[in-house]
Amino acid sequence: MSYAIGTPGQAWGPAETAAWRAQVVRQRSYADDVLTTIDALKRDFDVSEYGAVTYEGERFPLLAIRSRGWRDDLPVFVVTGGVHGYETSGVQGALQFLRDHGHEAAGRANLLVVPCVSPWAYERGQRWNFNALDPNRNFREGSPVGESTALVALLAGLQGRVLMHIDLHETTDTDESEFRPALAARDGEVFEPGEIPDGFYLVDDAEAPQPAFQRAVIDAVARVTHIAEPDAQGQIIGCPLQSPGVISFGVRSRHLCAAITGARFTTTTEVYPDSPRATPEQCNAAQVAAVRAAIDYALGQAA
Repeated sequence: MSYAIGTPGQAWGPAETAAWRAQVVRQRSYADDVLTTIDALKRDFDVSEYGAVTYEGERFPLLAIRSRGWRDDLPVFVVTGGVHGYETSGVQGALQFLRDHGHEAAGRANLLVVPCVSPWAYERGQRWNFNALDPNRNFREGSPVGESTALVALLAGLQGRVLMHIDLHETTDTDESEFRPALAARDGEVFEPGEIPDGFYLVDDAEAPQPAFQRAVIDAVARVTHIAEPDAQGQIIGCPLQSPGVISFGVRSRHLCAAITGARFTTTTEVYPDSPRATPEQCNAAQVAAVRAAIDYALGQAA
């Protein structure tokens, strides 16, 4: 299977990246969908701009939402969404959690939520940023991805204080039809087809596993939507199961978002919005259920 841009076996250069960017179309508004919602949250939370990215003269502010009355003696819970712009329920789920449940841990923990890490990609329904780079492989010092370096800088001062970090994602049919073929073409590699799991699953960090924490989140989400079953090889996206609905791999060594804080309890959610068994509302609700369960479990361990 060849991709429409580039020459098979040859990594992209600037011309191919420009050709890819030329075919990307804006589909929605970060200002309307995200910034307007955050403005309404300012009545109850502290909102700050922790950075910005500017592409072709268009500036996208990067916003973080914090508990009002932040206390240095309390543990910190971090929620991130929109690392990949096309993964809609990560963004909307984070905002819905704040609107409906953002005060549930008040007085027991500090909450820091970044609902849309990659706004240019959110508007265009893309995995990569403007420069055809994946933020979720670049959360590290010296990263070429502005969205990633801004978030790393925001969270740097919280090292050692974050107890829980949940990163909200989706796995979609376009992973297989568009984004993985594009990745192979960009890197001059051969695309190897895979299988998209139907349902919700979690990714634990194989280098610092917390299986009981993952189970608590899965059990809560199972009351909202269905959990992904393994494929014929007993795997999900090529990974063996740690337990039903949970896989693990090297989150820290791959510079993924969930590893930034060094939190004791970390997970990456994966919702499947293309399932005939799930509505957009269920996908958002699954993200909210995952966040609430993660917080409840971490609070129980901190007590």
